[in-house]
Amino acid sequence: MLATLALAVLCAGPVAAQPAPDPSWPCIQRKVPRLSPGLMWARPLPQIKLDAETAAEAADVVSRLVLRRAPPEEARPALDAFAQRHGDGPEMMGYLFSESFERLSQLRGRIMRGIEDYAESQIALSARIERNRREMERLMAAPEPDFDRVDALERQVMWDERVFADRQQSLTYVCETPVLLEKRLYAISRMLEARIGG
Repeated sequence: MLATLALAVLCAGPVAAQPAPDPSWPCIQRKVPRLSPGLMWARPLPQIKLDAETAAEAADVVSRLVLRRAPPEEARPALDAFAQRHGDGPEMMGYLFSESFERLSQLRGRIMRGIEDYAESQIALSARIERNRREMERLMAAPEPDFDRVDALERQVMWDERVFADRQQSLTYVCETPVLLEKRLYAISRMLEARIGG
């Protein structure tokens, strides 16, 4: 049946991509719950306290770096201006990376929790489709079938299957989002590293 097949497809990704199946993770991409800044930034991250004005300017640069609708390169003029005023040493560039990492990691975590909720909703919907199909079969096997109830169940199954299929179509895009955030963080790290001593 469609719902059984769909449930199998929904759960197939983690089986292939992870050592242990995780039905709450429907993506082909491997589930990495938390990122490590050390994988993108080779230097120690600084523990510095900026004055209010510098912190505000840094926050503006970080906002431009992490803005998803624009490529990181568009933040270069603001980064250059910031570096001219405050320097482009390892501490300042490391601070900008650390703040960017924190912002995008939090966003990534929220998106991943949303994906897990999404998967659980799809599994629940698939189970409801199967329950309604079994009830239809039971009603039709009765000596005097309740055709009104069968018709109502059939309409519900058709609607649920349509909703399920529509959601599955958007799953590819949704699953790409954490990967795109990781790539953006890596691009930010390379841009900031290139500024050091530049």
